Amino acid sequence: MYKVVLSKLANNKGFSTAILVMLTLFLGTLLIGCTQKEDQSSQDKEQKHLLVYAGSASKPPTEEAAKKFEEKTGIKVDLVFGGSGTVLSQMKLNKQGDLYFPGSSDFMEIAKKENLVYPDTEEHIIYLVNAINVQKGNPKDIKELKDLLKPGLKVAIGNPETVCVGLYATEIVDNAISPEEKQAFKQNLINYTESCDKTATAVSLKTVDAVIGWSVFQYWDPDKIETVPLKEDQIQRIGYIPIAISSYSQNIELAQKFIDFLVSQEGKAIFKQHNYFITPEEAIAYVGEDKPVGGEYKLLEEWIKIGS
Repeated sequence: MYKVVLSKLANNKGFSTAILVMLTLFLGTLLIGCTQKEDQSSQDKEQKHLLVYAGSASKPPTEEAAKKFEEKTGIKVDLVFGGSGTVLSQMKLNKQGDLYFPGSSDFMEIAKKENLVYPDTEEHIIYLVNAINVQKGNPKDIKELKDLLKPGLKVAIGNPETVCVGLYATEIVDNAISPEEKQAFKQNLINYTESCDKTATAVSLKTVDAVIGWSVFQYWDPDKIETVPLKEDQIQRIGYIPIAISSYSQNIELAQKFIDFLVSQEGKAIFKQHNYFITPEEAIAYVGEDKPVGGEYKLLEEWIKIGS
């Protein structure tokens, strides 16, 4: 538009050439400045965006925390939920993502060994305890782990290769019952679920009588899910949910802000409202005795064959 104005002025015989040159330079500088501001604004919009690959074990409070964080900072958080191993594979395949937020230490250790996250950015957000989850009212009268061996019972666990709660379930069965009892358990095992979310949903939809899940599952759907605590000696370890910045992140500073929010009092309060354990001490108190926190468990090959 400014070129049209200059053209008209240039055709005006009474207009000084020197003034015309100065005006041209001024308008050109103004246009460049506006373009630079638009480019910077566009870059800022792109930067104010985070992609999080998350295990479904923390889905309800994480969705709320992401929304609250966006309201406070203007930084949009896109959440990709699924089995912890599945979303890690997606992050690796797509070579993108700002944060990895799995459902247990086991999968975070895999991410660290494969250099998919920055280890020094890892924080432990919340803690989990295994339990048996049954339909509301406990119609099958399941009171302990060995009740899952009853003939005709329908049981499910998360796929232990990719789902944190499924891996923990196999660890419990491997260590808490005899080999003969394990075979009876496997005969009742009708399904491997694809995530923590789908493990809990299997109970809600009454497609199974019970799952070995997390104690917190009953708060996800209190009208349909009830928790039966495991015996102290059957719980092998306390789980925790870690988060770390992805090695693919182009927004490391913004990603750290999200971590800082989750570990803040405001962030912790959101998880507390959803009945998660905020400290390992809270989880140990629920169990009733001291247990290892975190760590890794090597899945036995026999469990892989079941799902093949």
